[in-house]
Amino acid sequence: MKKLVLLGFTVLFTFVQAAMVDGIAMVVEDEPVTVAELRAVQKQMNVSKEQATELLIQDRLQKSAMKDIEIADTDIDAKIQSIATQNNLTVTKMKEILQEQGTSWSKYRSSVKDAMKKEKFFQEHIARSIPSPTDDELKLYYAQHKAEFIIPSSVQLTEYSAPSEAAMKKFLETKDPKGIKSTPVTKATKDLNPALLGSILQTQDGSFTRPLNAGDRFISYQVLSKEGQSAMPFDAAKGAVGARWRQEQQAKAVKDYFEKRKTNADIQIIR
Repeated sequence: MKKLVLLGFTVLFTFVQAAMVDGIAMVVEDEPVTVAELRAVQKQMNVSKEQATELLIQDRLQKSAMKDIEIADTDIDAKIQSIATQNNLTVTKMKEILQEQGTSWSKYRSSVKDAMKKEKFFQEHIARSIPSPTDDELKLYYAQHKAEFIIPSSVQLTEYSAPSEAAMKKFLETKDPKGIKSTPVTKATKDLNPALLGSILQTQDGSFTRPLNAGDRFISYQVLSKEGQSAMPFDAAKGAVGARWRQEQQAKAVKDYFEKRKTNADIQIIR
């Protein structure tokens, strides 16, 4: 079954809220945390009670910090449309898939809104504290994390081409091959340009890449399989290295921000 990918800010923690049963474990800035939530986080994250407590304190501090952030309904709709497009789906089809996965539309829409609030909060209060990395810093990070930049050495694909973007989008939505040319191809990853390589690596086997403008036609690749292993040279991996570096720096900046906020927070541990 196709899994939808919610793109965007992913550094701040989110938790599935447990039912308000089994008593209150603590209250953080007037926000209760139940014993059931504490146990759920321990199980889901495979952490100790102390670690789960810290994660839930941070979660409630985030909610308190973001309570005045507003996201317009039109912005939520635009984000959902963007997510659907990146998954080569219509919004209607995305609703159907979510329903098949057991997720209600209102719950999904609420999760998108929460992610957008966190992104807005991060940009307004934390992002400016993160400096841009130098090339030397990225090269050092790459040298220390080479195992994280291993990619397939080749990919098996089917190339689909159409004379217009509209025709390609229609094919991706309906999978009707009329007017669409298909060609099986095998490509060595070292021969792919970085943009196409990134798109293919992010695409699940069996799924299609986003439409690419090839000048006289539009192309989408169905990724059939990824074979072998190959280390990305730094120049090819630089974008991914930078993204991974920023992700780590963001996580550290978020943690530091809420550790400072915690020192003046009203936290009552009940049990």
